[in-house]
Amino acid sequence: MRFKTRLKIGEFSRLMQVTVKTLRHYEQKGLLIPEEVDPWTGYRFYSIGQMLRLNSIRQLQRLGFSLEEIKDLFEGESHVPSIEQLTMKIEETEKLLQQLLIRRCQLQEWVDSRKEVKIMEKFSIQSLPEVIVASHREVIADYSALGMLCYSVIGPEMQRLGCKCPPPGYCFTIEHQQEYTPTNIDIEYCEQVEEMGADSSIIQFKRLPEVPKALCMKHYGPYERFYESFTEAFAYLEEKGYKIAGHPRTCYVDGIWNQEDPEKWLSIIQIPIEE
Repeated sequence: MRFKTRLKIGEFSRLMQVTVKTLRHYEQKGLLIPEEVDPWTGYRFYSIGQMLRLNSIRQLQRLGFSLEEIKDLFEGESHVPSIEQLTMKIEETEKLLQQLLIRRCQLQEWVDSRKEVKIMEKFSIQSLPEVIVASHREVIADYSALGMLCYSVIGPEMQRLGCKCPPPGYCFTIEHQQEYTPTNIDIEYCEQVEEMGADSSIIQFKRLPEVPKALCMKHYGPYERFYESFTEAFAYLEEKGYKIAGHPRTCYVDGIWNQEDPEKWLSIIQIPIEE
């Protein structure tokens, strides 16, 4: 009688270089059921034949077949894809190839645009005049929540209070947390208005004094990448010997309200400085 090799799930996992989690997932899908399960210990045992089956699963996955499609193949008589199925996968691969080529072009355009931005003058030293602002301070979940806060809360309340904003418009945020956190951000939104108004539970009016000198830097892209521009700005300040003289502001020029592509969002980082 020939001895039949039995491998515990851990040993099978090690030899076949696949995680136990993946093996259990295949088992749940009905793709690779253990040859034997000990009724007393619950130990799972695999056979040599299941090594071959696992190799077939991997090969079919590499060719683009889903686990559901592979299961259907194994339940059929041939256990291998038909010519029609292979032809369909070739067509799907052609479509994917076209999508990847388009993605490559878009990435190259992005690289070119970033190079153009680098060539342009990035930094300028400007004064920020005294302004009257309508202010709202709140702890928001993350940066993506800022747009909805402005649209659904701050904007309607400013309209209700009759706020008039001088053209071309000037709005910015100031962060008040002591350290970086990607969530629960203590942020103050300020928008320039023509005159002081009566405070409400949502909006407070304040007069911000002139900032004689501020480093201004353009930031293109989503707000989650502000850290990239702050890194450049602070390195520039150190190189030029400037000192920070107040809370940095982030001024919003183009955003989700007029640009669908986040890579085209334009913000201006304004850092009060002194020599």
